[in-house]
Amino acid sequence: MTSTLEASIANPDATSYMVQISGLNVFYGESHILRNVDMSVAPGKMVCLIGRNGVGKTTLLKTIMGLLSPRSGEIRLEGRVINSLTPDRRARLGIGYVPQGREVIPRLSVKENLILGLEARPKGAKGKSEIPDDIFELFPVLKTMLNRMGGDLSGGQQQQLAIARALMGRPRLLVLDEPTEGIQPSIILEIEAAVKRIVRETGISVLLVEQHLHFVRQADWYYAMQKGGIVAQGPTSELSNEVIQRFLAV
Repeated sequence: MTSTLEASIANPDATSYMVQISGLNVFYGESHILRNVDMSVAPGKMVCLIGRNGVGKTTLLKTIMGLLSPRSGEIRLEGRVINSLTPDRRARLGIGYVPQGREVIPRLSVKENLILGLEARPKGAKGKSEIPDDIFELFPVLKTMLNRMGGDLSGGQQQQLAIARALMGRPRLLVLDEPTEGIQPSIILEIEAAVKRIVRETGISVLLVEQHLHFVRQADWYYAMQKGGIVAQGPTSELSNEVIQRFLAV
C-alpha cells in the first residue's frame, strides 16, 4: 500500500507542501552548482538530504533561505513563491535555519542568543521576551547555562543552542545543515531525539542535511544529491546499502 508521504510526493495535487522546489538552478559565477533540482517537504514530515561533500547540499539550503539567488526555478513556501524575498522576510514567514557551524554569537550569553531568535517572529507577534518552557524541555542543559557565554559552550551544547534559537521564532519549517557534525556520539543521540520530538509534538516540518546514518534513518523521506542534481529519492525505510555506499560519506 502506498503511504501518504509517497502519494504526496508522487502526486503534487495530493497535498499542499510546506516547501516545494521546482527546476532550481544556482550558479557561483559561471560554475553551475545546482542543476534542475526538484524536491518537496510535506507538512509535519522530516526529509533528509544526503550526498558526499561538495555536491551542492549546503548551496540548496542557503538558496531556500535566500542567502543565494537562483538563476532559474521556483521555491514555494506553502504555495507562495518566495524567490524574491530577503532572508529576514523568509524567516518571518516561518523558515528557521541552523547553518553548518552553528554561528552561535560567542560574546552573548545563552539567554541573549535565545532572545535573538525572537527577531524571526512576524512583526507584531514577538510577544514577551521570555524563553518558553518547551525550549528547556527539549534542551534541559540550556536552562543551567543561561548566563554562560555562547563561546564557552561545547560543540554539542552550541548546536542545541542554535536549534533552540531557531525554534524561538516559532518556525513551520526547520532547516538544519549537518546538525551532528563534529559532535560526540552521546550528544548526537540527544539532538536526534529532540528533532524527532519537535516533528512529532509540534508538527514542524524538518529539512536536514546529515551524514550520520542513524539520524538519516529517522527521517520519513530522503533525497540523494550528486553533481548538483537529485539522483535518488524514497522513503528512508527503503534506504538500501547500495544507496548508502554511493551517497553517504563514511
